[in-house]
Amino acid sequence: MTAMLSSLNEVALTVIAISISGALGLLFGRIHVRGVGLGIGGVLFAGIALGDISSRLGLHYSAEMMEFVREFGLILFVFTIGIQVGPGFFASLRKSGMQLNIAAASIVCLGVLVTVAIHYAFGVPVPALVGLMSGAVTNTPGLGAATQALTDMGAGPGAVAQPSLGYAVAYPFGILGILLTMLLVRFVTRVDVDAEAAAYDAERRKGASALPSINVVIRNPNLDGLELRAVPGLYDQGVVASRMKSGGELILPRRETRVRVGDMLHLVGTPERLEAMRLILGEETDAELTTKGTQMAWARVVVTDRKVVGHRLRSLGLEEAHGVTVSRILRAGLELPVQADTTLEFGDIVTVVGSKETVQDVRGVLGDQSKRLDEVDFPGLFVGLALGVLLGSIPLAVPGLPAPLKLGLAGGPLVVAILLGRLGHWGPFMWFMPPVANHAMREFGIILFLAVVGLKAGDQFLDTLLNGDGVAWVGYGVLITLIPLVVVGFVARLVFNFNYLTLCGVLSGSMTDPPALAFANAQSSSPASSIAYATVYPLVMGLRIFAPQLIVLLLL
Repeated sequence: MTAMLSSLNEVALTVIAISISGALGLLFGRIHVRGVGLGIGGVLFAGIALGDISSRLGLHYSAEMMEFVREFGLILFVFTIGIQVGPGFFASLRKSGMQLNIAAASIVCLGVLVTVAIHYAFGVPVPALVGLMSGAVTNTPGLGAATQALTDMGAGPGAVAQPSLGYAVAYPFGILGILLTMLLVRFVTRVDVDAEAAAYDAERRKGASALPSINVVIRNPNLDGLELRAVPGLYDQGVVASRMKSGGELILPRRETRVRVGDMLHLVGTPERLEAMRLILGEETDAELTTKGTQMAWARVVVTDRKVVGHRLRSLGLEEAHGVTVSRILRAGLELPVQADTTLEFGDIVTVVGSKETVQDVRGVLGDQSKRLDEVDFPGLFVGLALGVLLGSIPLAVPGLPAPLKLGLAGGPLVVAILLGRLGHWGPFMWFMPPVANHAMREFGIILFLAVVGLKAGDQFLDTLLNGDGVAWVGYGVLITLIPLVVVGFVARLVFNFNYLTLCGVLSGSMTDPPALAFANAQSSSPASSIAYATVYPLVMGLRIFAPQLIVLLLL
């Protein structure tokens, strides 16, 4: 068998090794003990094992191909992450998300401080240090950023391999540490999980992300006989009148429609704007303005036609040309207030109200072809990758740093993808990626990266663990994992009174750790943990990628 493998050329042997590492690693990662497993991290350990065996058998891989596969896998991975989080990245930094992001960012910053303190206290080499930090927080993109930063600094092969060794040593407790922290906070502060879930649901009902609606009876005599366009604040201010009952008949309210005292309007908008309109119009009523049994209809239409993507509602003239009203726009799980200057993006779900015929006409205008949501715009993907690599290659002079800072092959594509994901489209290019395709590309990229990293570090892992500083590194990893989580966890709970389930989501998100989120979700059926995780994930991912690069530049 060895003779047959040795007869293969290095490229073929490299493809076989990467494929075997990926297959065995994924199978290994599916093994769970009490609901906890290595997940995608199993590929790294499979690569290490195969790399160790290969070195003993004297097998050699193509260095150039290994380098390309590692870097391309990393680029693909971080770019798809950016496309995924881009639409919600800036929204996550506003209002209620700000407190959660501050807590998660505090965990990241405290982890960096602990890491630097370990360096000065115990003299841990910087290449191993950044690997330990990435493994202790179970953040694989951070490992990629550390490896890339060392390569850009001209470090030798031995130094470039050290981050993966530190990562592998610290990773197992990184997974356990977050679970232990959640349990510690729960039992020390005597949390009642059911009560926390009920409190979260009550709070969410107060400020739900979905736009509320009310039915208002017009009582203001000053409005009698006026056209709706004359009602202050009713149009183009974040409130939409989608239905109107006048003289016992349900009609579609138009700007030129005249109102009478006693008419009823169905209004959709933000709570503040709805309350303002109620004060102007009259009083809220429990009577329903249903379209059942009438000539009116409503439908949710998906924006898939390239001709309308990027256009403002005002320029489309849906009301004037087709006689329909847009009452809601759902984008990335959030309902947006409808205004005249609202820009439609690919994948938006628009709620339109009108007659059955006009609603059907608007389907053709907006597209409403759900299968288009399953297609990947490859021109946009490759343009984005090229822009990301170019941005990552630009040296940025930062005062106080010994060398220019580069975003690198990890940071550049991530920043570009976040911006492009937020932009959505430009000219013929579109940066919307179906969730299934995004997940597949992301997993493929990180599998390639981890397989190569493991193969390259395999011949050193056991020697480091058994004869070198491996045992001490495990201890350092424990400190990097636990200190930030425990400190921020208890401060957030005891001082700032975080909901426990929300806190679990923040802790999981601060480590970008899906197994930890699964553990948090298992405690309750409430969506609190998942929502908090998604809120902090974009910012934390960016910080986790940039932190190792900064440490390398400052300490190496």
